[in-house]
Amino acid sequence: MHDEEVLGKAYDARLMRRLIRYLRPYRKYVLFAFLMIVASAALETIPPLLTMLAIDRYIAAGNAGGLAIVAGAFVLTLAVKLGTDFIQALTLQRTGQRIMCDMRMQIFRHLQSLSPSFYDKNPVGRLITRVISDVDVLNELFSSGLVSVFGDIFTLTGIIVAMLLLDWRMALVTLTVLPLIGIATAIFRSRARDSYRRVRVAVAKINAFLNEHITGMSVVQLYNREKRSASRFAAINEEHRL
Repeated sequence: MHDEEVLGKAYDARLMRRLIRYLRPYRKYVLFAFLMIVASAALETIPPLLTMLAIDRYIAAGNAGGLAIVAGAFVLTLAVKLGTDFIQALTLQRTGQRIMCDMRMQIFRHLQSLSPSFYDKNPVGRLITRVISDVDVLNELFSSGLVSVFGDIFTLTGIIVAMLLLDWRMALVTLTVLPLIGIATAIFRSRARDSYRRVRVAVAKINAFLNEHITGMSVVQLYNREKRSASRFAAINEEHRL
């Protein structure tokens, strides 16, 4: 067995710059999705303001006509936000699929250029994991992570600004929990990141083991290694479950 290891840093700026290069051919789509995210973040702050307006000005005064106008504006805001979210998600998913296709084609061409001795030293199952599963994870980075994080930043910024404009004293009291949230997030992120990296290694081990033993099943049966191979696979599978 060729054991897998968790290699590299959790965040590598040089590696990230290499990945960002795959966005360049599709920068127009990324920019458009970014604008949709900003618009969605701005629309996110409108419903709470409309709710405040409805309660303070129309419900308290018993003004049904004004309340109907606010309700219509509320529904219109939700409809527009739904449209921007749909366009943004569609654009990012299509861009991510195109980037994933480019990556897999580049990796496949590189694999075809390697010498036969490389395949003697590296299990094919591990290589399949790199081409299929790991590239699919990078697709998630491009389609839902890299650009969407800016949307979350804009949304939080808009909410905080709106809170400060409405009642800065109450806003400051509310924001006192941010340090605790930041600490809890940092702890969870660290542990989740390590767990996720272990899962990727375990998946690569399973794929490599399956490929090597299925393609070499005649050898396994010839040397009567079925029980030992099954025990070894059970251990690898249990490692992935844990």
